[in-house]
Amino acid sequence: MTKILSYILGTIVAIIALLLIASTFPIKGNYQLLIVQSGSMEPAIKTGSIVIVKPVSEYKVGEVITFGSVSKTKIPTTHRIIDVHLQNGRPVYTTKGDANEGKDINEVLARQVIGKVLFDIPFLGYALVATKKPIGFAVLIIIPALILLFDEAKNIFWEIKKMRKKKEEISP
Repeated sequence: MTKILSYILGTIVAIIALLLIASTFPIKGNYQLLIVQSGSMEPAIKTGSIVIVKPVSEYKVGEVITFGSVSKTKIPTTHRIIDVHLQNGRPVYTTKGDANEGKDINEVLARQVIGKVLFDIPFLGYALVATKKPIGFAVLIIIPALILLFDEAKNIFWEIKKMRKKKEEISP
């Protein structure tokens, strides 16, 4: 039972660690991992989801895009395109969150678009956000370390018990 729990937890930690790395460093092919932090796209994309975004050459009505700045103080927006028109020969997008009553106030210029949402992974963003905080990162390391220590201590205990039993069998 402990081994199964250890494997499951190890797999979860590995996935979260890979996502943490992928969200921090650029991914080949210009893909980005971003976390949805509001419910404006529900039910299609839930709050706390990770979205995989990639720039494409052209965006169409009905597609979900992420736009805006990405920084510690600025969070990009992920909304659906409801209209496209040209302004000075360049596309301008009108967007709307699926859960919002009306369209977004500001139109989105082509240069503001980060990319098209290819797919999302519901709720995994919560774990990723937690690991970016000191306590979450510590838990990501401490819990697996404690499980490994417990498992190794158990193995050592059983090996000592086997050695004592062998010694008792050999000695009259």
